[in-house]
Amino acid sequence: MTTGDHILTLSCPDRVGIVATLARLMEAHDCFIASSRTFGDTESGQFFARLVFRGPEGGEVPLSLLGDIEEAAEELEADWSVAPVSQRMKTLLLVSKSDHCANTLLYASRRKELPIDVVGIVSNHNTLKDQFAHFGLPWFQIPVTAATKEEAEARLFNVVEETGADLIVLARYMQVLSDNACRELEGRCINIHHSFLPSFKGARPYHQAHARGVKVIGATAHYVTADLDEGPIISQVTETIDHTYTPADMIETGRHLEGTALLRAVKAHAEHRVFSHAGRTIVFAR
Repeated sequence: MTTGDHILTLSCPDRVGIVATLARLMEAHDCFIASSRTFGDTESGQFFARLVFRGPEGGEVPLSLLGDIEEAAEELEADWSVAPVSQRMKTLLLVSKSDHCANTLLYASRRKELPIDVVGIVSNHNTLKDQFAHFGLPWFQIPVTAATKEEAEARLFNVVEETGADLIVLARYMQVLSDNACRELEGRCINIHHSFLPSFKGARPYHQAHARGVKVIGATAHYVTADLDEGPIISQVTETIDHTYTPADMIETGRHLEGTALLRAVKAHAEHRVFSHAGRTIVFAR
């Protein structure tokens, strides 16, 4: 891919000729298709496509092409968007007292391995403020109690607006968002948790798993919905362990897996490779 490339994403009811229609549009406007991923879901009857393309001679996307895509989308009853490959997604991180997931994302962003620009960090505590100070990012402390939850979430929405964040990442943010907040952030809020759910809920899940002799540790990154920890899954990673692992070993392994799963999910979302439909996701490879 080059800096002049653009990404077209499209989803619509499946039918014959969709790929041919997209190819003809690109050809008619002298646009080169650098890569193409498509999937027709036989269960839902829905079609999904992601095309990376560049304009004539590597230039900008012709406005006439956008008009023709709009016209074709109306006929196909499709949702679609076009975004530059070089466009980095404005991202707001939410943390509590654990730093490993946020550090993973911040480091990858700084190295340009992750196409996001972190526009601020929100926390219900000040525990990590000094630790993240060297990144030079705006820090927003928003304490949350049962009595102040509505007020705290209103402040959170203000921060989202102030920073222009397009993506909100719960990087080990240990607060349950209200149903209203989940609806407000639907499709643009990603959470991470260990994959022992629902078997080991509540406090000390790794100790519970150790007591049961669990042999696989995992982490799940998913979109946030009102159904707690049951939103559409974007990324999961696992690692096999054995009887020699102590609860502390399991917790350490879990931290690494959480960081990896969250990184992969955020990267896929920021690269417009994720489609959410009927409670699950289609995630295209690069």
